[in-house]
Amino acid sequence: MARNDKRNLAQGLIEPAWQRLRSGGTRDAGSLRPRAWGTGQGRKTVNLALQGGGAHGAFTWGVLDALLDDARLDFEGVSGSSAGAMNAVVMADGWAKGGRDGARAALAAFWSAIGQMMPGTLLAQRIGEEVSLTPAGRMLASLATQFSPAQLNPMALNGLRDLLVRQIDFERLRQHSPFKLFIGTTQANTGRLRVFRESELTVDVLLASACLPKIHHPVEIDGQPYWDGGYSANPAVFPLFYECDSTDVLLVLLSPLARNDTPHTPAEIRERITELGFNAHFMREMQQFSRAMSFAAPSFIGRGRLERKLQAMRFHMIEPGHAPSMQRPETRLLAHMPYLELLQDKGHERAAAWLADYAATVGVCSSIDMEEYFG
Repeated sequence: MARNDKRNLAQGLIEPAWQRLRSGGTRDAGSLRPRAWGTGQGRKTVNLALQGGGAHGAFTWGVLDALLDDARLDFEGVSGSSAGAMNAVVMADGWAKGGRDGARAALAAFWSAIGQMMPGTLLAQRIGEEVSLTPAGRMLASLATQFSPAQLNPMALNGLRDLLVRQIDFERLRQHSPFKLFIGTTQANTGRLRVFRESELTVDVLLASACLPKIHHPVEIDGQPYWDGGYSANPAVFPLFYECDSTDVLLVLLSPLARNDTPHTPAEIRERITELGFNAHFMREMQQFSRAMSFAAPSFIGRGRLERKLQAMRFHMIEPGHAPSMQRPETRLLAHMPYLELLQDKGHERAAAWLADYAATVGVCSSIDMEEYFG
């Protein structure tokens, strides 16, 4: 093949993927033209970075279900905080017990059990595609912020703990996890991020990663109190860079990178401030990756190990866009099964769209423009 032909082929693979995303992210499945996977390409390996967001984590359930069903991608490392950590560990446990189908079944069983914990008819209301809390639900959520967990739950009862103990074989995962796991938690007294590995995994580690201090008692591990990992990383991406061989990272986000409307009411402002707080560390980390990758561009100067790894990094993203069902941050508390199934369907749809259009870029190039999204 002539040199110019090789250059044109490479440019054809690399250039279109992120440029097509400039118009606002992955498009709906119905408007996609599938790209051929190609014969002889085989399976490819990616790392997953799973964002947390309460009940919105059911969107990630749908994404993972589509990725597992498609079977073109394998996974090396999975990083998650809060609901992202729950999805990561449940998927790993299911895979350890029954492969890809076991992982899909485990995720479905977990979220189905979550969906039975809330009296949805009292707390949920739906108008078209938009779902929100009822006035009674908003009142209960508001009252919850006025009391400490010691007042609301003096016996430290936790139905989620019981569910996790029933479903997940933590001892087996510590010994034989199918993936490298990175579970983000926040040390309550210092604000420092602590990332637990699969060899350290316990039910307390997983509960710590999802411990909202206005609702739950701090989770003590080795004498240290821990809160939700989203306060310090949502999720942590750097372990996937330093601890994994694969240089492809698929970001599965629950919060849109930009909102259409500026908040004006006190409630809207409070919700947006909370959302920004949970995303700030992730956005800063991705900005650092974007800048570092630019600095590591090819040059006549010899490159070290860090520069070579940065230049090889490829990022991809699946996110909900402006889905009406996820526009209200308050619905992160809405663990009501019909709502969770709605989000699961949306996540599956978005992942199928991404697979159809961008799976071929894995191992070749990033499918998002890092500078546009995070620069």
